[in-house]
Amino acid sequence: MEQRPLGNSGLRVGRLALGTMTWGRDTDEIDAREQLSMFLEAGGNLVDTADVYTDGSSERVLGRLLHEDNRRENVVLATKSVSRPGTERRFDASRKHLIGSLEGSLRRLGTDHVDLWQMHAWDPWTPLDETLATIDEAIASGKARYVGISNYAGWQLSQAATTQQVRDGAPIVSAQMEYSFLQRGVEREVVPAAKALGVGILPWSPLGRGVLTGKYRHSTPTDSRGASPTFSSFVEPYLDDRSAAIVDAVTTAAEGLNVSPAQVALAWVRDQAGVVAPILGARTAAQLEVGLASEELTIPPALASALDEVSAPPKGYPESGWNQR
Repeated sequence: MEQRPLGNSGLRVGRLALGTMTWGRDTDEIDAREQLSMFLEAGGNLVDTADVYTDGSSERVLGRLLHEDNRRENVVLATKSVSRPGTERRFDASRKHLIGSLEGSLRRLGTDHVDLWQMHAWDPWTPLDETLATIDEAIASGKARYVGISNYAGWQLSQAATTQQVRDGAPIVSAQMEYSFLQRGVEREVVPAAKALGVGILPWSPLGRGVLTGKYRHSTPTDSRGASPTFSSFVEPYLDDRSAAIVDAVTTAAEGLNVSPAQVALAWVRDQAGVVAPILGARTAAQLEVGLASEELTIPPALASALDEVSAPPKGYPESGWNQR
């Protein structure tokens, strides 16, 4: 697998990453082991989890698997803190919560450090300086090697990254953002900010919450997230007419290239400006195998341009127009 630098850092990662959000719930440990082995054998190394995934079970499963056959040394291990689902304070980037969260992640993962520690979301209630100082403490202690953010707006990313530069703190090297044919909003402000600041983009849900596989074109499969009481509201926004037209275009392109729609969707986002590695959040090893096959696919420029046009997000003042050249 081709390796890429993670933002403006010396760390290099494969251009496809492995997500573990379903591990410990929809993906049992046997299937997770198969996925991890398949991913590492394909040359991947960046594995992403979070303290809140499946109430900590994702980290526990991943931690056990990393200790098998000395896998830990071959993995760039990424986790996240800040989210507190089911509580009145949905996001908490205070020193108290962040330190406790990181220590909990390290226990569940069975390691003394994570390679990439990501702030899962912006916290409007905590002073940014407090969050950034806590990040620096974690880096100085050796419990984290690099730091990234996730789901920040462009101005939030810019404020955090430039503040770190001014205070000579640990640089922010990555931004994990939803990015796919169906969600290109990051191109307005986040991608330009990341490019200017040397921050690499890690797209989550590069398959448009599963919709870009084409499985929802005619109905909702009974075993899909769209049919799940827990996740149906997550998928529903991408089941509208605009999304259907984009899925049809991607499917037509896939048929012409003799590959799957998922491979086209992954190859396209993988090669967008500023992207380091789309995160493959497969529920099964068979799904992961399809995703990994995108490594061999390069979309012809004319076809990529046509897909760009059909999925282009609306833009306006001030990010485009007469005042931007």
